[in-house]
Amino acid sequence: MDKLSVVIITYNEERNIRPCLEAALKVADEVLVVDSFSTDCTLNICEEMGVRFIQHEWKGYSEQKNFANAAASYDWILSVDADEVLDSTLQQVILEAKTKGFAGAYQVNRLTFYCGHPIRHCGWYPDIKLRLWNRTQGEWDGYIHEEVKLPSGTRITRLSGHLNHHSYHSISEHIRQADKFTDMTARAAFERGEGRKLRFTILCKAGWKFLRAYFFQLGFLDGYYGMVVCRISAFATFLKYTKLNELHQHAKHHSETSDY
Repeated sequence: MDKLSVVIITYNEERNIRPCLEAALKVADEVLVVDSFSTDCTLNICEEMGVRFIQHEWKGYSEQKNFANAAASYDWILSVDADEVLDSTLQQVILEAKTKGFAGAYQVNRLTFYCGHPIRHCGWYPDIKLRLWNRTQGEWDGYIHEEVKLPSGTRITRLSGHLNHHSYHSISEHIRQADKFTDMTARAAFERGEGRKLRFTILCKAGWKFLRAYFFQLGFLDGYYGMVVCRISAFATFLKYTKLNELHQHAKHHSETSDY
């Protein structure tokens, strides 16, 4: 039977961490939490539940997760976010794979809960994530939407069950997160050299984002919260490109003033 380390990174996750750990402990030979110096009760909860706890300065998503993987006791890694919970079916299939011996890498189906309601459409489901692999064969890569990079030809198995993602507990949380992440995505686009967008183009992109998610990806079947998700997602698209234009404007202004 292979040994498995469940690895979690945290910062002020007292609201989420307990159910995450309870599920992880059912499949893990070790649960390792790498924390970015939380100021809430995250440490106390982790100590109470008897998991390994390391504090490490935040260096970015990929860097933090790769540090955590390197600190784990075992090569087989299951990476879980603090607001994610393995459901009973996923726990069972992971235990079965452990007994047989892991091979290749494994994807999971992530099901997002929005204000307590499962979102099964809107382009949010199935949100397939690669989360279980041998750390000697791959590592996290990416600035914002990080993903695991594996050697070409790695056999990937998709596990049944769900990784339940308790993402936003309120609509205002979603709006704040959209503002934060569009700062990051706009900056990344600017640094890649992506050019300014016409206002008409921005409106078209945002409008298409809503139409695709709400109608073509059946967001309307998720009811009221499906509509909210689609509207905020469209607004996030509008914010990203508006902020990108603003960065170009600031850069142009700085260039002009530096010429004097």
